Amino acid sequence: MAEETVVEMPSWHCMTSEDVFKELELSETIIDTGLSDAEVEKRFAKWGYNQLSEKEKETIWQKIWNQIANVLVGILIFVAVVSAIRAATATDGDTITTNWIQVGIIVAVITINTAIGIIQEGAAEEAAEALKAMLASDAIVIRNGKEVKVETKTLVPGDVVKLGTGDRMPADIRLIKVSNFACAEAALTGESVPIDKKVDPIDPKGGDPKTVPLGDRVNMAYSSTLATQGAATGVVISTGDYTEIGTINALVSKVEKQKTNVLKQIDTVSKYLATFIMICAAATFTVAMVYTGEDAVDALSTSLVAAVAMIPEGLEAIVTVVYSYAVGKMAEENAIIRALPAVETLGSVTVICSDKTGTLTQNIMSLVAFVTSDTRYKCDVNSKDRKPENFVRDPTYMSERADHAKYLKANKVISAGPSSGRYADNQSRHAKKGTFEYGMSAHAKFPEPKEGENVTSPEDTHSGESPDSAYLRKALSGGVLCSQCILGEGGSREGEIGNPTELSILRAAYFGGVDVAGMKDSAPVIAEVPFSSEYKFMATIHEPVLENDGPDNMGELVVHAKGAPDRMIPLCKYQAKGGSIAAEDIEPVNTSYWVEQIAILSSHGLRVLALTRGKVPNGSVKEGDQLGPEFVRDRGEPWLTIVGLCAIMDPPRPECVQAITEAHGAGVRVAMITGDHRDTALAIGAQLGLVDEDHSEAVTGPELDAMNEKEMEVAVQKYNVFARASPQNKIQIVKALQSQNEVCGMTGDGVNDAPALKAADMGVAMGKEGTDVAREAAEMVLADDNFATIVKAVEQGRTVWDNLRKVLLVNTPINNAQGLSVFFGLCLGLEESPLTSIQVLYSNLICAVTLGFICAVEPAEEGIMDLPPRRVGKRLIGRYLFLRIAIGTITLTSCVVGSVFWAKHLGYSLEERNSQALNTLNFGAIAVTLSARFAYNASYTKAIFEGNKFTWYAIAVVVVLQVFITYTPGLNETIFSMAPMDGTQWGITCILMAVVFVVMEIEKGVRRNMMAKGVKADDRFEELLDDAKVEPKVEEA
Repeated sequence: MAEETVVEMPSWHCMTSEDVFKELELSETIIDTGLSDAEVEKRFAKWGYNQLSEKEKETIWQKIWNQIANVLVGILIFVAVVSAIRAATATDGDTITTNWIQVGIIVAVITINTAIGIIQEGAAEEAAEALKAMLASDAIVIRNGKEVKVETKTLVPGDVVKLGTGDRMPADIRLIKVSNFACAEAALTGESVPIDKKVDPIDPKGGDPKTVPLGDRVNMAYSSTLATQGAATGVVISTGDYTEIGTINALVSKVEKQKTNVLKQIDTVSKYLATFIMICAAATFTVAMVYTGEDAVDALSTSLVAAVAMIPEGLEAIVTVVYSYAVGKMAEENAIIRALPAVETLGSVTVICSDKTGTLTQNIMSLVAFVTSDTRYKCDVNSKDRKPENFVRDPTYMSERADHAKYLKANKVISAGPSSGRYADNQSRHAKKGTFEYGMSAHAKFPEPKEGENVTSPEDTHSGESPDSAYLRKALSGGVLCSQCILGEGGSREGEIGNPTELSILRAAYFGGVDVAGMKDSAPVIAEVPFSSEYKFMATIHEPVLENDGPDNMGELVVHAKGAPDRMIPLCKYQAKGGSIAAEDIEPVNTSYWVEQIAILSSHGLRVLALTRGKVPNGSVKEGDQLGPEFVRDRGEPWLTIVGLCAIMDPPRPECVQAITEAHGAGVRVAMITGDHRDTALAIGAQLGLVDEDHSEAVTGPELDAMNEKEMEVAVQKYNVFARASPQNKIQIVKALQSQNEVCGMTGDGVNDAPALKAADMGVAMGKEGTDVAREAAEMVLADDNFATIVKAVEQGRTVWDNLRKVLLVNTPINNAQGLSVFFGLCLGLEESPLTSIQVLYSNLICAVTLGFICAVEPAEEGIMDLPPRRVGKRLIGRYLFLRIAIGTITLTSCVVGSVFWAKHLGYSLEERNSQALNTLNFGAIAVTLSARFAYNASYTKAIFEGNKFTWYAIAVVVVLQVFITYTPGLNETIFSMAPMDGTQWGITCILMAVVFVVMEIEKGVRRNMMAKGVKADDRFEELLDDAKVEPKVEEA
């Protein structure tokens, strides 16, 4: 297995094909002969199956142990064992019955909580299976001199593989021959368009070959990526765990998930409670023996009653309810939670690291602007209506260079931008390769505009107007007809065929109201100059059609040529004024103007494609002629007419801009981590609001690789945009943020995101466009792929934290009062425990599940998203919550013990006093719950009846059950040791319930007055900066 054996792989991408053959011990004729069966067996013995290793899975017994291995459950088990022993050895029928019931209840509680935990976590480790599902099932290889189809898992390093359009790469392959071959690698590298492949070795320019990003290794084809065009032949260099996807599988498997802050604190609280419970049990045992004269067995029984009373058996269940309800609410907002505690983590997220392609952007190459000789049209890429109004004249839209390019030479801006093809020629150490197949040459030199020369559009008096469909049909005809692409059904991606760059023009025309299919049918291609990455353009020849070409172009054959601007502009003698191809609108070309427009668009991270047209005499080209590039470029002088420039990009999701603004308002920083180019990433970052005065630049993956730990920690705080990032870089960024006490969320959709998703405190995957690998590695999946949903999830996460605190405020005083009532009742002279063990278990469960549920589903309090994220490690029980719990415990304990003495003074029997104690306890718990619903504001307003419909349902359940067990014959006496109560006893219960409510409200009133005077008398402020201006809204009582 890869994780057990470290194998140093050669830098295949920097090696010639001869060196590759030599390293793999292959003959020079391997491409023709392939491996022999004997050689395959030999290599199989060394490398094994071409499949991913699986992580060892937990057994059901390990899962059960993980759920019950805590102190409180241990105490419960001890109590159950003691009760079982007493039941087995007792001779009294009531004692036997009571103890077995107690055992049954305890076992049921433990079983239910364990089952809930196992069910919720059961689907958390499926990433490896999702990765395996992405691998190809078979492959075409050459073996024994013949082409044969074999199972992918039988491939070995050295196999010669034949690849074609639609094939999924069966292993990591060094390409030896390519024919217009390209692969879609977005899921692995983050590239938003297919990658043109080459066979020449990559020159690292003196750097470490291993630092060349995966996306820049254009002579490699990686396992699980998809061929989008052309054909290729290559040699397998890595299989199974040794492939790049195998590396990701190992990273996913090695990343260990950590407990959330709440679970850690619940564990801590449990330990403190266990200590406190044992002290109280020991004290109760001593009091029972010394003051009441009980024998050791009875004293132990009494002390165990106190212990059982104070153990929050229902705490885990109600915490699960808090999470589950939040999960349901979030599912309604299209956020699907895969692990319940992840909900709480969202509330403390301080940084969201987001993938660009498909997460912050739409993962659809789109025409965003069409620039003509005198204006520019802005295209609405989000419209679903087919109308020419989707194009609007806007002379200000990207009419000036981006700030970072304002004072640079035009050629420098263009060569550094995403329209440059220099990286496809491997002229740079960190080659961007041909992600943009029409990219301009590294050596292209435009004439720089002279000082004072007009390079701007004239004043547009028609700004805001839209063209008609007839204009768009003619202006965009070069993009529609000079293309072999097929548009998807209804303009969607479903069923589309072809290059995303070309499809973007067809899609824009379609949604501009142009009949794209009819246009192609009316003007079939007579002959063409096929596209090649060598000359960066393609051309098609058509018979003129009136609707496409207008009346002035009907006498000759029409030539449409589109391509890299540096190749097309030198061939242009004319320009179409305003994009009009009418004879009177054809004028001499202003080369300087076009150069500056290319520079402007490139500075904004846009890819630029030039649409040109020309005419040739009828009969000069015959149908089916095989034309070469000389047909277009070797005519002795410029002859084409430039119609316009198509500005193309993968645009931001429109809702993301607002979502990021809201995140910033909530104190959450958003960073973008992508495999795309620095300039493109910066441009998208600027549009999203990620690039600002404090985070004005981007850093690349290779630059991160060269940093030490301290430099990395500085970088992750300095930059919001991380470009050319590898999967390892993403984990490095996440861990560097975590080392500085940042709570890191990571969103993504690709295979390359999976390790970082799992390493992050909160992994968020895309549900529609995302891969199964990413979804299985994440804690949350966005069903609508909407980044804005995360902001809603953050609010719900903060609400969960508040509600957990409210649950503790309800449950803890109730549990404490149960045990302390037994202890203080005996200390103050009661001969019998005021509460029986069955009453205690009943109260524990019923109050936690009903009254605790009220607080578990409370809606968010006003202003929750105006506060900064919680500090890492912030105490769940802060000083003021502790104070409230203490006040609730003292008040409720005093009322329960006091009610028993009151009933005893009035002459009621032991069973009637037991009824008095339990009803005072549970009705007092109702009072605590009503007060706890609002952490800061008064509960004695009309708001008590609003916002949470479950409040009165839960209270009704408690009341009905209390009446039922108090008055049902047999049940009250045999099981609960109770007797019916009269009106006087109910009066005592109501009075003491009111006392509990008033005391809890007085405490809140005091805190409100303190806060009104500027004292931050609340836990949410105890760790904020002194100059924090946020204050909770306090209503007047």
